[in-house]
Amino acid sequence: MLKLAKLLHNRDFHITFVNTESNHNRVLKSRGPDSLDGLPSFRFETIPDCPPETDNSKYWLAPFKDLLSKLSDTATSNVPPITCIISDAVMRFTFATAEELGIPRVSFWAAGACGFMGFFQYRNLVDKGFLPVKDPSFITNEYLDTIVDWIPSMQGIRLKDIPQFIHCFKQCDFMIKFTSEIVETTLKSFALIINTFEKLEHQALYELSSMFPPIYTIGPLHLLLNQTKDRSLKSIGSNLWTEMPECLEWLNSKEPNSVLYVNYGSLTVMTQNQLVEFAWGLANSNQTFLWIVRPDLVAGDLVVIPPEFVAETKERSLLTSWCPQEQVLSHPSIGGFLTHCGWNSIIESISSGVPMICWPSFGDQQTNCWYICTQLGIGVEINSNVNRDEIERVVRELMVEDNGKKMKKRTMEWRKIAEEAIVSSSASSFSNLEKMIKQVLPPPRH
Repeated sequence: MLKLAKLLHNRDFHITFVNTESNHNRVLKSRGPDSLDGLPSFRFETIPDCPPETDNSKYWLAPFKDLLSKLSDTATSNVPPITCIISDAVMRFTFATAEELGIPRVSFWAAGACGFMGFFQYRNLVDKGFLPVKDPSFITNEYLDTIVDWIPSMQGIRLKDIPQFIHCFKQCDFMIKFTSEIVETTLKSFALIINTFEKLEHQALYELSSMFPPIYTIGPLHLLLNQTKDRSLKSIGSNLWTEMPECLEWLNSKEPNSVLYVNYGSLTVMTQNQLVEFAWGLANSNQTFLWIVRPDLVAGDLVVIPPEFVAETKERSLLTSWCPQEQVLSHPSIGGFLTHCGWNSIIESISSGVPMICWPSFGDQQTNCWYICTQLGIGVEINSNVNRDEIERVVRELMVEDNGKKMKKRTMEWRKIAEEAIVSSSASSFSNLEKMIKQVLPPPRH
């Protein structure tokens, strides 16, 4: 979202970036107290956090309206009139506010088109009797391996590959209602922006285009942003953890394609036993690796790295709490990426030509995993029940065996296609950004 905002600022739009107080404060903590000072034409505002077990679409509606009212008060706000709201598609309350103000509301889907198609199927899953799940005992491996053969563009997908909220028995009714409302408000939006590029997900995009408002594929966003000449906002980032840049110096000392990068994202958690299995799988593979171990990686407990593991791997490993991921993935020494399959991580990996080992956790990650492993052939999935022998095997497969070399070749081909999508006015993502600005957004006001 921040990258999209920067791209629009580069096209002379005045930006007010709205976040929750907790996320805003986490960025300040990780990047410094002045890191979100912004510019007169790029400002940051917050709304309160939603209490647990509360419907956020109802709770946030009033604070969001109050914020827009404050911004609209030209006597005190010193900002131009509000002409458009671009919001995460999940933030349903923004649609009602935009409708009340009589201004366009554009939905931004932060995940991929296949992930959106998966969420779009919840109502069909109800109609066909797959949901709601009557009892948790029904959620067996055999049930989850059921082939769903009626989803457009996703032939051969299994129930387990649908966004993983389907597994959450206690939240099933809520998630059916939640996803239905997301689809409903997105259908009413002026446009839908997806951080992808046309050739990467062309089948899903073709099917979605007949059901939704105009879809603009504007991705990979980080590559588009890197093309801009405006560097006034370069120092403004959105990391929730403090980056440790010394890992780049360590990577400089390694051979090309020799390092496995391991990062489970900013939210995924695991058990201490899973952590230990990952550790010994990495150790036993005899490969060099950069492992990101967040302080909160183990659910409800301290992270304990086995000292024997540290001693055994110290000559070929680096463990750190966070890193500048885009720079790491684009480093020539990186040969593979063990990832949770968050869409940002996937599209950054593809853009850097790095094949993946996939350990999806929740949400759209399972769908993303299915797509890159079975449809693109640039990744290999590991079982959710982490086993050191399997970790050892797939790491070797990706880093040194023939199948890994084939995946590397395919991923490098996708890297070239991703770059072609953003390099000129005739490129798909570049031209889609320009079309979206001309066709959907009101002209900038100063």
